[in-house]
Amino acid sequence: MKTAYVALGANLDDPATTVRAAFAALANLPDSRIIHCSSLYRTAPVGLADQPEFINAVAELETSLAPEALLDALLEIEQRFGRIRAERNGPRTLDLDLLLYDDQCVDLPRLTLPHPRLHLRAFVLQPLAEIAPDLEIPGRGTVAAWLPAVANQGIVKL
Repeated sequence: MKTAYVALGANLDDPATTVRAAFAALANLPDSRIIHCSSLYRTAPVGLADQPEFINAVAELETSLAPEALLDALLEIEQRFGRIRAERNGPRTLDLDLLLYDDQCVDLPRLTLPHPRLHLRAFVLQPLAEIAPDLEIPGRGTVAAWLPAVANQGIVKL
């Protein structure tokens, strides 16, 4: 079994309910189980500012799915929740990002691991630090070491 971390985010309809339901969907992934779920966090949108605030969280999974198979499963969950990719950084019913997969570094057209911006986003780092503060981000150091770099980004634990 491998350890993977998945970021969850939503800002349409009832995003807190959606993120909680997405945790349940992750718990039903084949050959996988949830180890930890972070609290929910309210965050301001990044990029396109004229949209509702987001609800974000992170889940730690144990899985025997390969990274690309896990990505496919995450994209399928997004589709079930009505995800439409209309504009970059735009509003969404559900966003699932594969952040880390063990200590693997992957650079494929459809998947980069570790996620290339995870260390720059409070909405990822804060919930990740809640469940795994000493986790090593390959090539970057620990999650906790990056928290000061995002301290100016607004995030509120629910």
